[in-house]
Order: sequence, then structure tokens, then C-alpha cells
Amino acid sequence: MNRIAALLSLFLISSCFNPERNCKDFKTGTYEFESFINGELVTSRFIRNDSIEIEKFMGSTDTSSVRWINECEYILKNMNPDGMAEEKAIHIKILSTTKNGYTFEYGQVGDAKKAKGKVQKVSKN
Repeated sequence: MNRIAALLSLFLISSCFNPERNCKDFKTGTYEFESFINGELVTSRFIRNDSIEIEKFMGSTDTSSVRWINECEYILKNMNPDGMAEEKAIHIKILSTTKNGYTFEYGQVGDAKKAKGKVQKVSKN
């Protein structure tokens, strides 16, 4: 009987845990995002000022509009797409935050396939 009570208590405590989400802290600033492309670790740097995001990646610069859906979700739309693939908007949802960054989920708008990433804040704007 004690085991059942202990398991029930553990379940109730763990189900009440919500990750920290101070999304307002990340609407503006300079950020770095690391990812693997073809087995190589690459870094992207971007600057966001609430409604515009400018990304520098592998020698090229892209500018996207930022439309906030709510405090922790936004849509990125490339303002100067180089092809059909870049015309599709990206939905980004901040899942959790820390003092220096956040974990997020992203994917093309309307596509069920999602990926996750982590961003580190380099400086405030």
C-alpha cells in the first residue's frame, strides 16, 4: 500500500512541473544557433528586434519578418527568398528558457514534421 501511495505522490509532483518560459526576455537580442549539416557542426548568428530577424550563416545574410503569435510563438518569413523552399514560413515555439538561452521547436507552417534546437543569447539589443 505504501508503494502505491509513494508512486502516486511522485506522479502528482512530477506532473505539476512546468519548464521555465520567460519568453519576453528573448524577443530582442543577438543569438547563436549550432546545428549539424552533413556531419559538420556549423554556427548561425542572428539579430532579432521584435519584428525583423537578420541571420548570418556561412557567408550569406538573410532577413526575415517576425510575427509573434503569442508570448512564446512566432512565424518567420524570409523577405527575399531565393526559391520556393525559402518562401515557406517557419513556425517557432519556445519550449523552455534559461538565463542565457532557450530550447525551441520549429518546422514549416502547416507541416507536422518538427525539429528541436537550442539558442544562446550573445548580447542584448
